[in-house]
Amino acid sequence: MITAGIDLARNVFAVPGVDDHGKPALVRPKVSREHLLLLIARLPPCVIGSEACSGAHHWARLFHQHGQACG
Repeated sequence: MITAGIDLARNVFAVPGVDDHGKPALVRPKVSREHLLLLIARLPPCVIGSEACSGAHHWARLFHQHGQACG
């Protein structure tokens, strides 16, 4: 997987991802807040995109600690 997106929410997140051919590689329509960081930490290094908000900056700092690039 090379790109993942996260729909940030209060308690449940959606996490889709695609491979280098644009094919779905990860589709998690419901990831709880407590399991999000564990899911991201288990992914191979990839680019993670999300909407711009203060919560996105918080999550990006945590994702960077696990080798992910956020944009």
